[in-house]
Amino acid sequence: MSVFNNSEVMYFLLIGIPGLEYAHEWISIPIFLMYLIAIMGNCIIIFVIKTEPSLHEPMYYFLTMLAVSDMGLSFSSLPTMLKIFFFNAMAISPNACFAQEFFIHGFTVMESSVLLIMSLDRFLAIHNPLRYSSILNGRRVAKIGLILAFRSTVLVLPFPFTLRKLKYCHKNLLSHSYCLHQDVMKLACSDNKINFIYGFFVALCTMLDFALILMSYVLILKTVLSIASLAERLKALNTCVSHICAVLIFYVPIITLAAIHRFAKHKSPLLVILIADMFLLVPPLMNPIVYCIKTRQIREKVLGKLVNLCVR
Repeated sequence: MSVFNNSEVMYFLLIGIPGLEYAHEWISIPIFLMYLIAIMGNCIIIFVIKTEPSLHEPMYYFLTMLAVSDMGLSFSSLPTMLKIFFFNAMAISPNACFAQEFFIHGFTVMESSVLLIMSLDRFLAIHNPLRYSSILNGRRVAKIGLILAFRSTVLVLPFPFTLRKLKYCHKNLLSHSYCLHQDVMKLACSDNKINFIYGFFVALCTMLDFALILMSYVLILKTVLSIASLAERLKALNTCVSHICAVLIFYVPIITLAAIHRFAKHKSPLLVILIADMFLLVPPLMNPIVYCIKTRQIREKVLGKLVNLCVR
C-alpha cells in the first residue's frame, strides 16, 4: 500500500538506534527493564507516602506529584519504544502521534513545574521553618497540584490541534523513537510559523522554571550561609541534595539536546537520539532511587514495608 494518499502522509515512521537495527531485540530487554523499574519505583514512592501518616507533609506530597509526572512520562513513551525495539514496528498514525506528543510534553511541563515548586518549598522550609507548616498545609498543597496540572494541560493543549492543521506531503520519517512537537512540525510542507512560535513559547516557560529554580537555590545558599552552626548548615543543605539531583537528571539532557541542535555544526544523529531517549528514560528511573538513597525517612519506610512483606 502506498504511504501517501493525495499527497498526504498516512503514517509517520519512528526510528530506533541508527546502525544498530540488527540489535534492537537485544536492546529491548534493558529498555523494558528500565521502564519496569521506573514504574515500580514510582509506584512504591506513591504507596509509601500515601500509607505512612508520618510522611504526610508538603515535601512528600510534592514528591508524590513528581512520581506521578515520572510515571506519566514512562507510560507516554512506552508503547512506541517497545514496539520499535521489540518488533521493529516503526509506523504510527498521525492522530496517535499527536496524542503521544501531547502527553509527553504535558508531563514534561508538569515535572518542570513540580521541580520548581519543590525548590520553593525547600527555600521556605529553610528560610522560615516556624511558619512553614502553617503556610503549606494539605489543602494548599492540593490546590497547588491542581494549578500545576491545569498549567501543564493548557500550555500543551494547542499542540495536537495546530499540528493537525498542517499538511504533510512527502516526508514522514521522524528523528526519535517517540513523537515530539518540534520533530513532527519539521515534516510539514505548509506554513508552520504558528507552531514554531508557540513551541518556542512553551520551551521558554520550561527554561523560566529552570531559571527560577537556580534563583531559589541562590536564596537558599544565602540563607544557609547566615546560619551560625556548621552542623546546622550541613543539615539544611542535606535536605536539598535529593532535589538537586532530580533537577540535574531532568534538565541536563534537555539543555544538552538544545545546545547540540543550536551550536553543533556536525552533530551525530546517534548522539542526539541517545540523549533524547535518556531524557525520557533516566528521570523516571533515577528519581525514586535517588530519593530512597538520600532521604532517610523514605528509605526507612520503604525498607520497613519490604521487610514486613518478606516476613509475611
